[in-house]
Amino acid sequence: MLNKRRAAAMKVAESLFAAEEAIDAALARAAELNGALVAARFEAHLSAIVAQPAFEGAAAALSALARARGDIVETHKQLSEAQVQIGLRTVSFGDLGKPSAAPPAARHLQAVA
Repeated sequence: MLNKRRAAAMKVAESLFAAEEAIDAALARAAELNGALVAARFEAHLSAIVAQPAFEGAAAALSALARARGDIVETHKQLSEAQVQIGLRTVSFGDLGKPSAAPPAARHLQAVA
C-alpha cells in the first residue's frame, strides 16, 4: 500500500515539477517579449501610440503568467500537506532548494575603522 502511494506521489511530483518549469520558462519568455517591444519601438523611433494594444496584450500575458506561477506554488504547498496526510512525510521528491520557513536573521550594520 505504501509503495503504491509512493509511486503515485512520484508521478504527481514529476508532473508538478514539469508544470513549474514550464510556467517559469513561459514567464521568462513573456518578460523578454515585453522588453523587446519597448526596445524595438525606441530603435525604430516610433511613436508611443504605435502598437499600444500589442504592448497591453503582452503585459497582460506576463501578468497572467505571474498569477499562474502563484497558483502553481500554492498547489505545490497543498500537495506537500497532502503528502503528510497520506503518510509520506519523510519522502523527498526533488533536489531543488526550498527556503526555510523562518526568515533569515536580521543583520545589523556595524561601524568599521
